[in-house]
Amino acid sequence: MEQYSEQQQKMLDLWQKHMSAEFERFDADETMQTMVEIPHNINVPTLAGGVNATEVHEFYSKYFLRQLAPDTNVILISRTIGNDRVIDEIIFEFTHSIVMDWILPGVPPTGKKVRIPFVVIVEVREGKVASEHIFWDQASVLVQVGLIDPEKLPAVGAEQAEKLLHPESVPSNFILAKRRK
Repeated sequence: MEQYSEQQQKMLDLWQKHMSAEFERFDADETMQTMVEIPHNINVPTLAGGVNATEVHEFYSKYFLRQLAPDTNVILISRTIGNDRVIDEIIFEFTHSIVMDWILPGVPPTGKKVRIPFVVIVEVREGKVASEHIFWDQASVLVQVGLIDPEKLPAVGAEQAEKLLHPESVPSNFILAKRRK
């Protein structure tokens, strides 16, 4: 079991409370209660989120929490806790069975399974979540739902997640060798 300072444990408890409000109760108001008065949330590849309480609440209530696929699953790979940040490296997986504008804006459900590495950087200020910056490879998402042909572009799909979960399961450099031909 990891040993955290008291401050780090409080940040981790706060982050777990925030995630529970999102992924277990799907409650935008409860999620916002874990955040500072003027928070921001940036889903970097799509620029979804918000830069103040009104926008962040609207993002959670209209898009994110209403547009989580029923089989959404989050697998924690690693967690780093600093003085004012929690950084999670996760695998985010779902079946694109519903409209999910926050990750696939304007794309109707494809029925395809998606497994994508995410990096979530959470800033904590005064005991509350001040910001979330979420990063993922949008090309990989588009490959997995069939909108990008990986034979024509240097992009991969679920191999990214598989490589992180089981490093030996996917050959290294296969895309480099493929591109030289």
